[in-house]
Amino acid sequence: MRETLAMKYGLAAAAALLLASCNSAESEGGIDAMRLVNADQDSANWISHGRTYSEQRFSPLDQVNRETVSDLGLAWFVDMDTARGQEATPLVMDGKLYVTTAWSKVFAFDAATGEPLWSYDPQIPGETGVKACCDVVNRGLAAWGDNLYLGTLDGRLVALDRETGEVTWEKVTVDQSKSYTITGAPRVIDGKVLIGNGGAEFGVRGYIAAYDAEDGDELWRFYTVPGGEDENEPEYLKAAAETWSGDVLGSEDSIGGGGTVWDSMAYDPEHDLLYFGVGNGSPWNRAYRSPGPDGKGEGDNLYLSSIVAIRPDTGDYVWHYQTTPGETWDYTATQHIILADMEIDGRERQVLMQAPKNGYFYVLDRATGEFLSAKPYIPQNWSTGMSEDGRPIMNPETRVDITGEPALVMPGPLGGHNWHPMAYHPDENLVYIPAFEAAMLYSPEANWKPDRARGFNVGFDLGAGDLPPDLGIRREVQGTISGKLLAWDPVAQEVRWEVEHPGPWNGGLLATGGGLVFQGNSGSEFAAYNSATGDKLWSFAAQTGVVAPPMTYTVNGEQYIAVLAGWGGAFALSVDGELIDQMKPVRNISRLLVFKLGGEAQLPAEPDFALAPLDPPLSRASAETIDVGRAKYARYCAVCHAPAAVGSTELPDLRRSGALENPAAWLQIVHGGALQDNGMASFAGSLSENEIEAIRQYVIKRANEDKAMEAERAKTRVAKR
Repeated sequence: MRETLAMKYGLAAAAALLLASCNSAESEGGIDAMRLVNADQDSANWISHGRTYSEQRFSPLDQVNRETVSDLGLAWFVDMDTARGQEATPLVMDGKLYVTTAWSKVFAFDAATGEPLWSYDPQIPGETGVKACCDVVNRGLAAWGDNLYLGTLDGRLVALDRETGEVTWEKVTVDQSKSYTITGAPRVIDGKVLIGNGGAEFGVRGYIAAYDAEDGDELWRFYTVPGGEDENEPEYLKAAAETWSGDVLGSEDSIGGGGTVWDSMAYDPEHDLLYFGVGNGSPWNRAYRSPGPDGKGEGDNLYLSSIVAIRPDTGDYVWHYQTTPGETWDYTATQHIILADMEIDGRERQVLMQAPKNGYFYVLDRATGEFLSAKPYIPQNWSTGMSEDGRPIMNPETRVDITGEPALVMPGPLGGHNWHPMAYHPDENLVYIPAFEAAMLYSPEANWKPDRARGFNVGFDLGAGDLPPDLGIRREVQGTISGKLLAWDPVAQEVRWEVEHPGPWNGGLLATGGGLVFQGNSGSEFAAYNSATGDKLWSFAAQTGVVAPPMTYTVNGEQYIAVLAGWGGAFALSVDGELIDQMKPVRNISRLLVFKLGGEAQLPAEPDFALAPLDPPLSRASAETIDVGRAKYARYCAVCHAPAAVGSTELPDLRRSGALENPAAWLQIVHGGALQDNGMASFAGSLSENEIEAIRQYVIKRANEDKAMEAERAKTRVAKR
């Protein structure tokens, strides 16, 4: 019989001890297995990413409740020095708050006053930014003993002294010559620090690994996709290899297979099982990743888009469930995983719940991986239903890896739910989902070849769905994109209530014993909702988009709510800037906001923010040159500077670039790497000088098209007056 952590540390007995020692911020001391296993009894602190190993993001604190929340005010705030996306959950231990920001920086504050205590900058090389698919973000820390643990964007695992911020040790966990990144928060189980990585869009092989918390030595590594003809591979990978076709894995043409473990993890001490979500394939298009004899995509491709359960001591495989067999649309299963106990069909079940990108909400038995139920939580068309054994029934019209033809598929690659954490309220038995609705035109790219140096390796033409310079069409498409907060009943598998948001990209969630759900959104609002009805009870004008999840804690018996604000991430980098008369442009103002009842702090006046008018040089290039520029822009530039060069508000809008009318300056930036310290690395290994000039000409053409559209819009406004 296995001795689990729950048995070793006696949940019931330990809980009684912790009630006496941990329910106030006065309980100083290191973080150990007992404290992590029993974190649910420690309402004062927030010592793990999702508060507890079950990742429910529920706190029983109720000082701030439905009756008192109207008195919630800003207690203190801190401006950050990184004007990029902010996605981290702070940790609070013994009256001190620790938070990560963009570029993997770490800050420590007095949790009651906001007094700075220390900071740490891992000095990420700026050119690392081009390896990150979705901004240079970081989602948080882990704690063990007297250390904090951080995964850095360039693939290091760093242990920091919790009191001083000094480095205890650091370990490179990836091949830094490849496009690996780390943006997720580590977890710690019984002295083992667990971390995965990202980079599937660029061509890597995914894995999760465990490191000794004392010295950083690697203890085990679990690969998520097979590596080829290695006879020494474990049985679970040999079984997975049977679900891939072609001679891609392990060959000279391989770009890794993907399957990166870039975010979600949860742990059950009773069953001693670590659960994690696996990402998309590399490339996305299965026809290139796993081609059959006829060149069409073939095979389930385990363990892509799967939930996997392993033993945290050894990394041994236990079970898996694949949410999207043969995935070809970037339908990751790396979204938030929640563990809970509930009655289903008259029987008490220990369940695992997830709402991955593919649009289905899943309930599994977490001990065995048995499929219990799944229903769509947003509209989707890639499947026509779910079989009794939990295998989706594919819609053949959307299998672009088989048909080879373009298809408009819902959801698109941003998913029905992305990385933003859900929350579970045990009293309501509801899961709160930050849902997103947006389709994408998937157009297979003919004769696609991987590029191991730079750019997206997805096997689709990412410029095929570019919208024409027609404001009416753009408004119509924008109208199909929506974001909402869903209260989901996991037993009935249906929506209990929903809230439409002013902007589509809405933030992570916190549920509390005060009957509240807290969430930010892309409308620069941070709000509290009635957990039973969805009624908005309080809101705060944050002056910037809030996508990070809130958390709560107490110091000296006073409850605080904290959230890291700062517009960024995948959607922020791709939003159409020409729709500003419909949707107020969102500016990044990165801040840590901390609230309490009666808080009286005030933010400074919101700065004016308006996009400069477009004033590009005339477009004189040939259609052939511009077509080359469009294709190269879509593959190498769109991920950071927005599709069709529409420009975001976070990174430079290339239509307004000062280098646009100077070919030598443009070449020096893109080819010479003049701005690599700012995150704009050289593309000399992927793009010729002629191709770089073609991209410039394409951006000039797009800027002139949108300038004409702006002029037409101005005429319309005058006519309306």
